[in-house]
Amino acid sequence: MKAVVMAGGEGTRLRPMTSSMPKPLLPVVNRPIMQHVLTLLKRHGLTETVVTVQFLASLVKNYFGDGEELGMELTYAHEEKPLGTAGSVKNAEEALKDDSFLVISGDALTDFDLTELIEFHKEKGGLVTVCLTRVPNPLEFGITIVDDEGRVERFLEKPTWGQVFSDTVNTGIYVMEPEVFNYVESDVSVDWSGDVFPQLMKEGKPIYGFIAEGYWEDVGTHESYVKAQADVLEGKVDVDIDGFEISPGVWVAEGAEVHPDAILRGPLYIGDYAKVEAGAEIREHSVIGSNVVVKTGAFLHKAVIADNVYIGPHTNLRGCVIGKNTDVMRAARIDEGAVIGDECLIGEESIISGNVRVYPFKTVEAGAFVNTSVIWESRGQAHLFGARGVSGILNVEITPELAVRLAGAYATTLKKGATVTTARDHSRGARALKRAVISALQASAIDVRDLENVPMPVARQQTARGSAGGIMIRTTPGRPDSLDIMFFDERGADLSAAGQRKLDRVFARQEYRRAFPGEIGDLTFPATVFDSYTGALLRAVDTSGIADSGLKVVVDAANGSAGLVLPSLLGRLGVDALTVNPGLDEARPTETEESRRAGLVRLGEMVSSSRAAFGVRFDPVGERMSLVDERGRIVEDDRALLVLLDLVAAERRSGRVALPVTTTRIGEQVAAYHGTQVTWTMTSPDDLTRVGREEGTIFGGDGRGGFIVPEFSSVFDGSAAFVRLIGLVARTQLTLSQIDARIPRAHVLKRDVPTPWAVKGSVMRRVVEDAGERSVDTTDGVRVVEADGRWVMVLPDPAEAVTHLWAEGPDDASAQALLDEWSQVVESAGR
Repeated sequence: MKAVVMAGGEGTRLRPMTSSMPKPLLPVVNRPIMQHVLTLLKRHGLTETVVTVQFLASLVKNYFGDGEELGMELTYAHEEKPLGTAGSVKNAEEALKDDSFLVISGDALTDFDLTELIEFHKEKGGLVTVCLTRVPNPLEFGITIVDDEGRVERFLEKPTWGQVFSDTVNTGIYVMEPEVFNYVESDVSVDWSGDVFPQLMKEGKPIYGFIAEGYWEDVGTHESYVKAQADVLEGKVDVDIDGFEISPGVWVAEGAEVHPDAILRGPLYIGDYAKVEAGAEIREHSVIGSNVVVKTGAFLHKAVIADNVYIGPHTNLRGCVIGKNTDVMRAARIDEGAVIGDECLIGEESIISGNVRVYPFKTVEAGAFVNTSVIWESRGQAHLFGARGVSGILNVEITPELAVRLAGAYATTLKKGATVTTARDHSRGARALKRAVISALQASAIDVRDLENVPMPVARQQTARGSAGGIMIRTTPGRPDSLDIMFFDERGADLSAAGQRKLDRVFARQEYRRAFPGEIGDLTFPATVFDSYTGALLRAVDTSGIADSGLKVVVDAANGSAGLVLPSLLGRLGVDALTVNPGLDEARPTETEESRRAGLVRLGEMVSSSRAAFGVRFDPVGERMSLVDERGRIVEDDRALLVLLDLVAAERRSGRVALPVTTTRIGEQVAAYHGTQVTWTMTSPDDLTRVGREEGTIFGGDGRGGFIVPEFSSVFDGSAAFVRLIGLVARTQLTLSQIDARIPRAHVLKRDVPTPWAVKGSVMRRVVEDAGERSVDTTDGVRVVEADGRWVMVLPDPAEAVTHLWAEGPDDASAQALLDEWSQVVESAGR
């Protein structure tokens, strides 16, 4: 049997290490990752190997040649352009068409028993066998479920936490039959997991999954690269180490000179012909490459040093990576997480702070203090984006410097000359940060339309009018010391998960585009924004019956930006409205749950005393609204969703409504009663937005005050929801309390269970396993439906070490019992 080693990837997440070196050649304990892979293949008798190459292909070919030195026979299949995981193998079809073959990545470190994998494939007789393994955090991989016979039931590439239904992931190692090439188009980019396997499963072709025991690490990030070194030194992976173990855990290669007075605390590795002087201290998990010089007084701990590096006297290197041919001069300090590229000069007494990246061929001057994103990175956050965009404490985690780099990264993802709309709330912090964002966009050849202080729905609507995207800066809801930097796509919706990952990668690489002097972007301030928004809203939403209804409403702007729209909106509606708290209050750009509740109580008193039809209270950015009925009673957000659903469905009598899977199933009953259908979505606003854009959608809401009015917009909009509501009430001549009374009571309970990040994947696998024969819905998280209709939903939080649970039953006691039962499942799996 032949093997295919895929070695064409660029390894962009590992830059600057991969700026001038292909990822398969990155050394792990002084041997390229791909050499460890080839050694594994040879160990299992796979000596005839085709290597697919693309990025810096000549370096891979020059290093391994024809494979004679390894006792193997290597040939190469060169891609002129990236062809994807399947397309690259298709490119080598001529050498593989006669027999089964094994596919393996050239940049993943593993010691799996490939012989056992091949035997499993032959025994099952499948078209494809996928090698699987279990990992604690499956977000960056393709998760897979197999049945008792080992047949694959489902794939999902790079899920969100809400989509995690297993911790069993695809390792990218496959055994295949040549017939699989019939499903791969030539000379185009095709992926196994994303394109080929779904088609095979659709046609019922046999795909099996083999769960391998042993070590596997996808060396795709700086953290995993350093971890791989430590794991080899700790003996967690069965690979060959080129050297002699002169004391427990201390490996020294041929020709290395280590002075007797040097301090070595293993496990560590010192490469061939390296020189370690007296008084130098090298501690655990450090790897010293070939021909490296470590001078007197140097201190290294968990440092990975490539070949031909000079480490000057009294330097201090902790948890960092140093590229080849780099000089680190006297008393320099490089902190944990920093990465220095090839052929750099780090001057005397300079300091490189944690997580800083210095690209190849750069000079850091003596005494310089290089510090970027230290505070931000100190959070230990793996990704920029959370539930509300990029969030953090103002001037601690969210700084002007960070805003500039974020805006530069966002601009780099767009074409030169594109237009971006910017906006903010009424806080001083948002005002200051937006100015930094505008400067960075203009310097990156982006034209800017600045709306200044507007409600978020207005910012979204204006973004959708010809901009390539938008940026809104607001105070984090409930946290006056924090800011959210929110990114919109060309439709004004939140940036998709794919768009967030793209921005994340550009930001991580710190490769920002800068404009030439003649390309600096323009800055404009659109006029009549509010009139434009109000006009479009009133043209789109049915307002018939309002003028003749004689309705009186109380509207609370909560001293937020929603008050900027209300004068124009209420005047043109022709409704008798009492507006309270219309002025902007910079000292209160957001509100706590307690202040919001107190505001609703006061609103209720005004509605009751003024005999109004109902009261509405907007959030500070005009995105959400809360309701008070004609009696002055607060309509809780989950009930408000059902009330509006009932009104919309009763009037439209067809179409579908978009609701998150955490919503009570009473919503389904209400919709069905009026002849409409429910489309269940993920809990994220962008998924509700996606369904809101689809033809036939008449309504959407999240049960937390966010409503979608599809005839006007596919995003949450408090003002649009208000106009829609007042029109519906005017035409039905029913009060909110009457509508509420005819809707059955829901019994949905929620609980949060602390869950360490490392076990979230296994928790979700345990939930699926314990579901047994019960119906399981994986739209978002895992929802388990009992035979009697009760249900529980388990959803990992994407930003915190918490798992959320919801349960619904015919009464609170039944829902509570279900919540208790599954909380125990989550807690026991998380131990």
